[in-house]
Amino acid sequence: MPALAEREAAALDDPHELAAFTRRSAGPDGRVLACSSLRLSGIDCAACARPIEEALAGEPGVTQARVQAASARAEVWWDPALTRPSALVDAVRRAGYDALPDTGAGSRELRRREARQGHWRLFVAGFCMMQVMMYATPAYVAGAGEIPADQLRLLQWASWLLTLPVLLFSAAPIFRGAWQALRGGLRHIAMDVPVATGLLVAFVASSGATFDPGGVFGHEVYFDSVTMFVFLLLLGRGLETRARHRAAEGLEAALARRPEQVERLDESGEARWVGPRELVPGDRVRVGSGQPIPADGVVLSGQGLADEALLSGESTPVPKGPGDAVSAGSLNLAAPLVVRVERVGADTRHQAIVDLMREAATTRPTAVRLADRVAGPFLWAVLLLAAGAAAVWSQVDPARAWWVAVSVLIVTCPCALALATPSVLLAASGALARRGVLLQHIDALERLALVDRAVFDKTGTLTDDRLVPAGCERLPAAPVDEAALQRLAAGLAGWSTHPASRALRALAQGRADDWHEVTEWPGDGLEARHADGRRFRLGRAAWVGGDAGPGEAPAAATAVTLVFGEPGRPWARFTLDEHLRPDADAALQRLRDDGLVPMLLSGDRSARVQAVAARLGIGETQGDARPQDKLARIAALQAEGHRVLMVGDGLNDGPVLARADVSLAFAHGAALTRLQADGVLLSSRLRDVADAVRLARRARRVIRQNLAWAAAYNAVCVPLALAGWLPPLAAGAGMAASSLLVVLNALRVGRLPARAD
Repeated sequence: MPALAEREAAALDDPHELAAFTRRSAGPDGRVLACSSLRLSGIDCAACARPIEEALAGEPGVTQARVQAASARAEVWWDPALTRPSALVDAVRRAGYDALPDTGAGSRELRRREARQGHWRLFVAGFCMMQVMMYATPAYVAGAGEIPADQLRLLQWASWLLTLPVLLFSAAPIFRGAWQALRGGLRHIAMDVPVATGLLVAFVASSGATFDPGGVFGHEVYFDSVTMFVFLLLLGRGLETRARHRAAEGLEAALARRPEQVERLDESGEARWVGPRELVPGDRVRVGSGQPIPADGVVLSGQGLADEALLSGESTPVPKGPGDAVSAGSLNLAAPLVVRVERVGADTRHQAIVDLMREAATTRPTAVRLADRVAGPFLWAVLLLAAGAAAVWSQVDPARAWWVAVSVLIVTCPCALALATPSVLLAASGALARRGVLLQHIDALERLALVDRAVFDKTGTLTDDRLVPAGCERLPAAPVDEAALQRLAAGLAGWSTHPASRALRALAQGRADDWHEVTEWPGDGLEARHADGRRFRLGRAAWVGGDAGPGEAPAAATAVTLVFGEPGRPWARFTLDEHLRPDADAALQRLRDDGLVPMLLSGDRSARVQAVAARLGIGETQGDARPQDKLARIAALQAEGHRVLMVGDGLNDGPVLARADVSLAFAHGAALTRLQADGVLLSSRLRDVADAVRLARRARRVIRQNLAWAAAYNAVCVPLALAGWLPPLAAGAGMAASSLLVVLNALRVGRLPARAD
């Protein structure tokens, strides 16, 4: 690869552009490190990750480099005082690959270039393969002596000429990968090494047979095997590349919801177009119809519809009006909105989601790391096996020794084995992302498939983080009717953000401006003076005072009672109840159907926890649980041999989410909670938990199928190749077919059935 030009290097190192693909964080020793995301090209298999990682790690100032071959993405942690982004890209190019910042335009161009080049390589291999097969057919179907020797030589010379572009152009990535692996040292031999060796041996031996039919290589040629093998191998890798590109497009679809220019309003209301990175909290921006919202904020004026599908997985546009919160990355579909900016850049929900997707894409699963460790010894065994076969056959039948060695090298190529796990995990994580479930650690899929206990928090998880009105009782002292009581109480409740007050406001349209000298007493309620001069209280019955009467018992232990009236003279009693999520019952039933036992673990009062559990049919519960109590309960379940899934949203759920075998947090929950979880539920739908478990189990089954197929294929074909019963043509076809089967089987995982919303 050519070195970076000065202009290209300057663009990469520009601080404004740097923010688009780099974030800052504190290292273990307290230093501030930069973490840059890069998109890679030229990667043909999982083994390509190692030379890139080693090239980046050798750059001064780089503390860690992590490459995920399945998504062709790298994350590099580096010291800004010692190196620059242009040096990182230059290091990747020196390793024989290419890289661009992980931003929309550059990544699309990189993918387009990679796909176009891949199509040309495949076309040349396919076209030449068909011609070579046409020239080889007469030798297969004709009897001995039916074709004159000079005509046979002419057909072989034509095949030799047509094989050259296949090896020099179509197979160039294979030879480049093998060379880069050998340059990296004999300890890290990539799978391209035996493949390239087999191709070279087959071509050299066939060329010798063409030039000197009576020589040591004999008179048989296998140019048709060479060209067919390259074509089928490129076809399998092309399918894998297409799957990677689809996953990258999902990330870039989120990134594309970031406008290039934003209409910012000054104090006089005059508009000026600025870049989104120039916004600061407190700015006012105007978002036109069809434009993306540039930052998290609150609507000041206008009535719009926000498309939040990429943020929450919710396909229905959400109405937005004054006072409503909007998120960066959502799309305004209706009338223009004026929005007050509250969070920008890395603090926005949009950027948090993008970071989660990047983290998941660059995390190397346990199964893939295990495959990396065994790849080197496996490939050494393949090379020794081929050499041993050649040595034995040179004594038995020297004319067949070369072909047996070539067949062994080709048939043992571990492409299917290397693709078995990452292709499935990539397809599964992409399918979950489309449903609004983002995995921070792709390893979570492997662990999620094994869980047998589903532990839920209550408030904000099984129930909404809101109360709903359950009844209004007019007391004897009230001088007005029930409708007037509701309006008065709702108007006073409008001065508080407490969940009970918000629920009460939903009863009626009260006038908040009728109330003055409003004071909120924590733990008790609200006290204020009405426009007619009388003082009122809204809150606990004991605090309001007077005789509220026996009244009716709350409908459920989850109910909350508020009393409204003059001090010592209550007028009305309001009952509020917790609101179960609409899909809670169905989601729990699906988990039970899949063999999981649900459990409710909450810090709320035991009576309220038991009431919610009874409504949902949950048998195992624990209330009044402090964070350490939750930890102890999860640890006890794990000690009994259970695999635990934890779902929560509160700050006190952070420790138990970290302790569970796999954990999911709601996007509306505390930031620390999301940080500790393995995945985030953007949609806040409980049924997505059940979807995730089912898909993880399906992915595990497909991985087992892929691994079983790869093992069975080698177990059957290697002995055939050693016995000389499997010619190179059949070995190449079998190896490529096994890789194709693995990739196509993996793609099934991403096809989730349609659901009724």
